[in-house]
Amino acid sequence: MYQQVLRSYTISLFLCLGAVALFSCKPRNQEAVTPDQGAYTLNAPKYFGSYTIPSDNPVTKAGVKLGRNLFYEKKLSLDNSISCGSCHVQKNAFSDPNRLSAGVNGLLGKRNAMALSNLMWQKDFFWDGRAKSLEEQALMPIKDAHEMQETLENVVLKLKNDPLYPPLFQQAFGVEEITSDKIAKAIAQFERTLISGNSVYDRYLTKKYIANANEINGMNLFFTHPDASTGLRGANCGDCHSGNLTYSFDFKNNGLDTDSGMLDFGLQGFSLKSSDRGKFKIPSLRNIALTAPYMHDGRFATLEEVLDHYNEHIAQSTTLDPLIINATNEFGGTALKLTTQEKKDVIAFLKMLTDTSFVTNPEFSDPFVK
Repeated sequence: MYQQVLRSYTISLFLCLGAVALFSCKPRNQEAVTPDQGAYTLNAPKYFGSYTIPSDNPVTKAGVKLGRNLFYEKKLSLDNSISCGSCHVQKNAFSDPNRLSAGVNGLLGKRNAMALSNLMWQKDFFWDGRAKSLEEQALMPIKDAHEMQETLENVVLKLKNDPLYPPLFQQAFGVEEITSDKIAKAIAQFERTLISGNSVYDRYLTKKYIANANEINGMNLFFTHPDASTGLRGANCGDCHSGNLTYSFDFKNNGLDTDSGMLDFGLQGFSLKSSDRGKFKIPSLRNIALTAPYMHDGRFATLEEVLDHYNEHIAQSTTLDPLIINATNEFGGTALKLTTQEKKDVIAFLKMLTDTSFVTNPEFSDPFVK
């Protein structure tokens, strides 16, 4: 009798231990969850300037961890096939290497997904500026018919049924409850950590790199508006891509299409103002050498094509930016007219904006890939 009881107890213990081992396995290669709601340290160069974080969404370690998971979570899409990271690829500085970004079932949109970096210094999101915060931006691709094609209700349900997420939401927000608002806040927290400030240009600014003659000339051309009457040569780039972030809070028509040939009206589609026709958000040029193809529709495959466009192929339209209209290096000229060497020098400077540590930082990588 004693042996039978002992045998029964041994079997029960074995089964319990087996169950514990089974349910304690790390889901989908994800690291074990550890509570940490402390503040996340955002490391940015002082010369980037000040930034504002919403008071109702402080950046915490637990929030960033959750946001990173959600950024790469394919359950946010209708058929569980794509994530934010599918179109914002880290090695491409969180841009899409395809000309047009594809959604569920390979359905192509009409634009190329924008690169993501230094988002805390920006105030409008998407090429047409339809989102005014990272929190607002985070949910739009989920619902978009050309992107993830999912409902927020279904996303919440799928995350609730995934054993990975309730504990992560608990750590990030103090409750296991999963809501679309918390999803947006977590993704926004992760995106605010995508700071790129360790390029060759940053090392030049901090006197840790000596630029060569071509880079210096390209830098000067980049930030100079030409004045043919005085012989001041410039590439006119800095009029829009200004400052150390190579960015400005504005939308411009940069001469891609004539009024009759314009297929995408850009900002006008959101503002409904005819004066905004053909205007698009000015992107930062940080890591620009890694973010091909270029423009809102990915029409240019190389930086050389981009320079050729600005140099001699500007299309005239009613909303073409005045700073482009009057930019020429020839007295009485109607085009920018940089020399072949000047274009090469500008590209040499643009390559200085590459931050290799940003595109290889493991803190930004897909946590589901080992």
